[in-house]
Amino acid sequence: MQAVSSSAIHHHLPVAHHRRTNQTFLIRSFQEAATLPKQQNATSRLSKSLSNLLRLHIDTPPRTDSWSSSSISLIDQKHSTPTCSPKEDISEKWGQIHGCHDWDNLLDPLQPWLRREIVKYGEFAQATYDAFDFDSFSEYCGSCRHNKRNLFKELGLHKNGYIVSKYIYAMSHIDVPRWLERSHLLDSWSKDSNWMGYVAVSDDQESRRIGRRDIVVAWRGTVAPSEWYEDLQRKLDQFGDGEAKVEHGFLSIYTSKRESSRYNKSSASEQVMKEVIRLVELFKQKGENLSLTITGHSLGGALGLLNAYEAAAALPGLPISVISFGAPRVGNIAFRDELHHLGVKTLRVVVKQDIVPRMPGLVFNENLQKFDDITGTLKWVYTHVGAELKLDVQSSPYLKRGFNLPGFHSLETYLHLIDGFHSKTSAFREDARRDFALVNKACDMLVDELRIPHAWYQFANKGLVRNGHGRWVKERRNPEDIPSPSTEAEAHHFAEMLEIDGLALTLC
Repeated sequence: MQAVSSSAIHHHLPVAHHRRTNQTFLIRSFQEAATLPKQQNATSRLSKSLSNLLRLHIDTPPRTDSWSSSSISLIDQKHSTPTCSPKEDISEKWGQIHGCHDWDNLLDPLQPWLRREIVKYGEFAQATYDAFDFDSFSEYCGSCRHNKRNLFKELGLHKNGYIVSKYIYAMSHIDVPRWLERSHLLDSWSKDSNWMGYVAVSDDQESRRIGRRDIVVAWRGTVAPSEWYEDLQRKLDQFGDGEAKVEHGFLSIYTSKRESSRYNKSSASEQVMKEVIRLVELFKQKGENLSLTITGHSLGGALGLLNAYEAAAALPGLPISVISFGAPRVGNIAFRDELHHLGVKTLRVVVKQDIVPRMPGLVFNENLQKFDDITGTLKWVYTHVGAELKLDVQSSPYLKRGFNLPGFHSLETYLHLIDGFHSKTSAFREDARRDFALVNKACDMLVDELRIPHAWYQFANKGLVRNGHGRWVKERRNPEDIPSPSTEAEAHHFAEMLEIDGLALTLC
């Protein structure tokens, strides 16, 4: 399978740390701490200042002996093992997995059946990066590289048993630098919109395994965390009918639309809500139990909370949960309280060294509530929502030591750490199955002894092919993978029926 080539995707895969363990197969040596670039540009200066501010100091232990041949041999043996555990029937546990009790007593230690589901939803979020066209010299920059029928197949996610029903597009009326990608070419597929995610639904077999028909919304995230610090809007806007307020930039991406736009005549909010409501009505008519699971990384986690708020208000009684990774704070205390009142369950997966979950509200945040007796309730303070699963990059012996803000924020690093996490007091799991090579998709994070090239996830020849005249040119997309508003409209108006695993799903 050819993979995505992009410079921007590099921002999502971290450089992290690892601590020594007594696991026999694990790494016995650590690389030298990564140093910041010699040229003190704005980003490196920012990284240093944030490091000091957040006290993210990284102690680098002395380098130990090199790997033994037996250690390398044990690592090589992993290449002949499956990358995931066999699926088990969790139909009796789906309520717990979905957070009906706020994941009490399930996170530390992390229950194996919950770990597998968290990774599954994380991979749905990762798909929004892997399929995204970041190439600014492509006329399709900002779009999805694959049509929705083939998305999961191309990315190897078809085994999860979900079917994509709808793509979501977003734009913004305000300046959000690098949150949305733009093509350098004048003749591009869209001047204002980006592919921002998708809606999918579990097929019959997966629905039986998990105990209900699960509708998934996956939202795409953002770029380097340094840009969050420099570009994040500080303004809070009202959201809903109460006192809830949310960050200005997030809300703009979620609600912006323009009549002249090819893909955003309706907003991302309107697109996703129309599809979710349609699917809920479709399966309720069949008498099925339903759930809505919303996932996203970084900005995607923020958009997911806005989506969950709207869905809970529009579809009372529908079990709704948000599983986010490296997501920022989104709104004020009233927003958090209203989400709780609406019954939305939120599980935030965060990495200790990642700065994005600390923003906005780096200083003024929910921790100020302890002073409510003195200050009263501060309506403008940013507040996190839901339960937290905290990971530590130093827990993994596979990762280099060093300091790298984009590395700490990478979703692939998150998924690697989740797969190896058992409890806060235990070592990285020896039987972690997820392929550690994925960590180096777009960065240099794995220790050299693993012999995994950095930034290996890219097109052969960076997307160039030799034409019939022997000249190197940009490869043309398959016509069915070219985004087209007319194709989207035809699918909606003609209600084309797709039969997969006995599931009749209307594509729109």
